[in-house]
Amino acid sequence: MSNALDQSLLEALLDSWDRNNTILVNLLRAVPAGGLAVRAMESSPSIAELFTHIHYVRLVFVSEDAPEFARKLPEEEWASERNPERIAQMLNESAKVVRDAVQSRVEVGGDMDLHYDHPALLLQHMIWHEGYHHGQIKLALKLAGRPINDKTAGAVTWGVWMRKKQS
Repeated sequence: MSNALDQSLLEALLDSWDRNNTILVNLLRAVPAGGLAVRAMESSPSIAELFTHIHYVRLVFVSEDAPEFARKLPEEEWASERNPERIAQMLNESAKVVRDAVQSRVEVGGDMDLHYDHPALLLQHMIWHEGYHHGQIKLALKLAGRPINDKTAGAVTWGVWMRKKQS
């Protein structure tokens, strides 16, 4: 890193990634009992499968773009894991892998190997991808008559994005 401004920007970027993962795990924990099996349509992935897909995609992109940080890929991309704590553990682990890969590549001034012009674009892609599936999860729950109410969802999602860090 060349200067304090660059370091500050990297810290803000990594904080946005950490917040994104916190929001995703918060959403997982807000899914009502039995909700991991819910599907928007019969042919759609279950909510559990959407979460495990997110974990899988994180690991695939790191393996392709920063292979020195690669971890063993799960056997299934769309796994039907029903234990929310196990899913949370998976998400936290893959979030750290992505974070470490991006931080390392930025600090050494390195490019990503395959997809991105800058390591920050990997984070942006993951945040966009995960936000897309976040919406699918909430919609599937609504369609199943098991919505997460806005007050609950707002506190664990938008509140995380908008909260200033304590100095």
